[in-house]
Amino acid sequence: MKKFLLVFSVLCFVTSCTSVKTYNEQIRSLHTVEDLQNDIDKLYRQLKKHHPKLYQYTPKAVLDFKFDSLKTAIKQPMNSREFYKKLAPVVTHVRQGHVSVGSANKRFTRKERKLLKKKKFEFYDLDFEYLNNKLYVKNTRGKDSSLIGNEVLKIENDLAPNLVETFKTQFATDGYNTTLHNRFVGKNFKTFYYRNKGFVDSLKVTFKNKDSVFTKTFKRLKKEDKKVENDSLKNDSAKTVKPKRLTKSEKKAKRIARKKKKKFNKKHGYISKNKYTRNLNFIGNDSTIALMKIRAFGNGPYKAFYKESFAKLDSAKTKYFILDLRDNGGGRIAEIDKLYSYLTDKNYQFITASEVKSRVPFMTFIMSNTSSTSRKIVGGLLSPIIITHNLLKTKKNAGKLYYKFNNFSKTKAPNPLHFKGKIYVLINGNSFSASSLLSTHLKANKRAVFVGEETGGAYNGTVAGIYKLYQLPTTKLKVRMGLMQIEAPQKQLPDGYGVKPDIKIIPTIKDRKLKIDTELKWVLSDIEKTSD
Repeated sequence: MKKFLLVFSVLCFVTSCTSVKTYNEQIRSLHTVEDLQNDIDKLYRQLKKHHPKLYQYTPKAVLDFKFDSLKTAIKQPMNSREFYKKLAPVVTHVRQGHVSVGSANKRFTRKERKLLKKKKFEFYDLDFEYLNNKLYVKNTRGKDSSLIGNEVLKIENDLAPNLVETFKTQFATDGYNTTLHNRFVGKNFKTFYYRNKGFVDSLKVTFKNKDSVFTKTFKRLKKEDKKVENDSLKNDSAKTVKPKRLTKSEKKAKRIARKKKKKFNKKHGYISKNKYTRNLNFIGNDSTIALMKIRAFGNGPYKAFYKESFAKLDSAKTKYFILDLRDNGGGRIAEIDKLYSYLTDKNYQFITASEVKSRVPFMTFIMSNTSSTSRKIVGGLLSPIIITHNLLKTKKNAGKLYYKFNNFSKTKAPNPLHFKGKIYVLINGNSFSASSLLSTHLKANKRAVFVGEETGGAYNGTVAGIYKLYQLPTTKLKVRMGLMQIEAPQKQLPDGYGVKPDIKIIPTIKDRKLKIDTELKWVLSDIEKTSD
C-alpha cells in the first residue's frame, strides 16, 4: 500500500510538472492566424449563447462588426499575451462590467510556488489612485510611507499615463458610465501591469515629488532576512528574560480573549492588521452620528454584524447614519438585501425575476470548460436535482426566460430595528455591482442623500448572479460572463448610467496628501448646519 501511494504521488507530481510546462509553452508559442480567429469565433458564440443582455448597450450590427474587424485585423501569428491586448478592448464593447478577459500568465510548479512564497515583491506594497489624469501612490503597505502622494511618471520605459490609457481599454463598465474607469484602473493598476507585462523580478519606477524627480528600483526580496532578524532578537531576549509562567486563571483569560478576538474578526470580515470588511464607528463625543464602512459584500458571515450594529444604533438613538460604499465592488445579494431591510421604512421587493438564456443556468455554471473534474462529477451526480430545481424556477414570458429567486423576489417588511434617522451614502466610481443595486433602492425611495460621484455599476441592473468562466481553446485566455440579469424593480431613463450623487464631490491629490476625506467632511458640515 505504501509503495502504491508513493508511486501515485510521484505520478501526480510528474503529471503536474508536465501540465505546467505544456501550458507555459502553449501561451508563449506563436498561434496561427486561423487558430486566433477560431478563438474569436468561439468566444462570440459563447457570449451569444449565454449572455442574456448582450445587445443592451451595443446593437448587434455594431458588435458583429467589432468582432469581424478584429478577425480581419489579425494578419500574423502572435502569442497569448499579445492576443489578450487585441481581444480585451473588443470585448469591452459589450459594455457589461461583469464580462472580463483574463490574460494568460505563466504557471508555476509546486516547487517554484514554494520558493516564491519565501519572497516579497516590494512593488506590491504600493496602492495607486488615478486622479486628474495622473497616477499617484495612494498608500504603502511597507515601512516606506514617504512615497505616499508622489506622482508616478514612468515604469521602466513606459510613461504612466500611456499605461493607464491602455489599461482602461481592457475592461468594461456597465453601460455608458465613465467614473468606473479612472477609479478601477488606479485600484487595480498592479493587476493590469502584470497582465500586460508578465512576471518580473524588479521594476524601475520614476516618481515626482513637487519639483523633484527620482527613480526607485523595486525588487523581489527574500522574506527570510526579516525572519532571521526577528528570530535573532527573540533568541537574544530569551537568553536574558525567561518567559513568565501563566497561572490557571491567566491561561483561561487568554483563551477567552483569543476566542473573543476570533469571533470579532469573523463577524467583521478580517482582511489584514486593523482592517476589516465591515466597520461601525461613532463620530464625535456622543452617538449622534454613526459611520458604517462596508468594503465589500462578502468575506464571512454578516447577519450578526448588522443585527448587533442596528440594535446599537436603536439603543443609542442615533440621529444620523453615514453608509460608506466607496470602493465597494459588490458581492452577495443576500447581504445587501439584509442591509437594506435595516435602512428602509417601507415594504419592498428587492429584485425582479432574472432574465437568463437557459432553463438550467446552474448547470451552465457548473459544467464550464474551466470547471474542475471533481466539480463536474459532483454536478453530474446531482444533475437530476439541479435540473428539476432550475426547471421549476425558470419560466418563459414574452419570448424570454426568467429565473426567479423566491427569497429576494417576494415582498418583505422592514426589519423591526430599521434605522429611523437621516441617511447619507458615500459613493464613487468603484461602487459597483451589489453596492450599486443597494444604492438604486435607497435612491429610488429617496431614503438617503448621496455624496461623491456616479457609481460604476448601473442603476438599472447588471448581468451577474452566477458566472460562466470559459477558456479559449488555443490561447488559453479565460473569459468571465454573467448568466443572470440582476435588477431592482425601479428604473431610470436614459438607461446605461449609474446612481448619481445629490452632491457631487471629486477628491483632489491635495486632499489626499493632507488626509482630508472631502466627501465625509461635507456630510459632517451638512449635519452641523441641520443640527443648529
